[in-house]
Amino acid sequence: MREHDLSGGAEVLERTDLVARLALRHHDLSGDATATLINVSENATYRVDDPATGHRSILRVHRLGYHSERAIESELGWLEALREEAGVRTPRVIPSVAGLRVLAIDAPGGERRHCVMFEYLPGAEPTEDRLVEDFERLGALTARMHRHAREWRRPAGFDRFHWDYDAALGRESRWGRWQDGAGVDGEARAVLERLDTELRDRLAAFGRGSDRYGLIHADLRLANLLVEGERAPNVIDFDDCGFGWYLYDLGAAVSFIEHHPLVPEMIDSWLRGYRTVLPLSKEEEAEIWTFILFRRLLLVAWIGTHSAVDIARELGAGYTDGSCELAERYLGGSL
Repeated sequence: MREHDLSGGAEVLERTDLVARLALRHHDLSGDATATLINVSENATYRVDDPATGHRSILRVHRLGYHSERAIESELGWLEALREEAGVRTPRVIPSVAGLRVLAIDAPGGERRHCVMFEYLPGAEPTEDRLVEDFERLGALTARMHRHAREWRRPAGFDRFHWDYDAALGRESRWGRWQDGAGVDGEARAVLERLDTELRDRLAAFGRGSDRYGLIHADLRLANLLVEGERAPNVIDFDDCGFGWYLYDLGAAVSFIEHHPLVPEMIDSWLRGYRTVLPLSKEEEAEIWTFILFRRLLLVAWIGTHSAVDIARELGAGYTDGSCELAERYLGGSL
């Protein structure tokens, strides 16, 4: 996997800012509308404000080579179906003046980037004092999404990638090799090698039956949930949605906080909520930490290839050290 294309420093972000400004011209906005960068991860995300109307929206400028236009359209199709058919509040897509949901913007230098405009949803990321309570609602919400995924007749040409072992940690290693992560050397490498082997074997034994593997959000971490009062969270950023194990959505929900002392309670809360909608077998429950560690090892790889992203830079080698500690406990049967 090549280095993330938005990690190339100020020059790359300047070109991305230009693409954002060009994209605004294709929407029903005044000439005073502005695009303010608010996040860089796989993509660059902008808050769009139009002082002439007071309207606010969100513009996503896609990274190069991550998704085809058909794959982006497939994402937007499921996002819309979840909102219309499953009652999951997702952001509406705001089409261009020409009626396009996905814009292809040509920038100087021969780059062509895809852009999508979304409505601005209210709410805030779950706070630490409500994590256990919010995870029960998240569990029920996730089950509703999984139930819809199982029943939904995907449109012809639907195209999203997989999050199986090969795609995440094996031959493809979509976010890079964990072996190239920050601080992966010596003892750390040996511990994580044992973890990798155990994960591979357990996932193979767990299998990919239709009751366990299907269309998932794949990034239901706290930053992609907007809590508003007592209702189920609003869900944003389906950019990584694809085919994977349903329990991976629980692993992703504790991304970057897997070591938090409340995580066991959060898992129990998530399970209570999930079971109000769908059953989970004892066999599935027994593999919950397999999926948490699967996601964690994938994030070790992600940090290694996204060194310019704020959270990756902040976590660095410390995240690898914490991963080794969790891996030892998992391999020793104490998780």
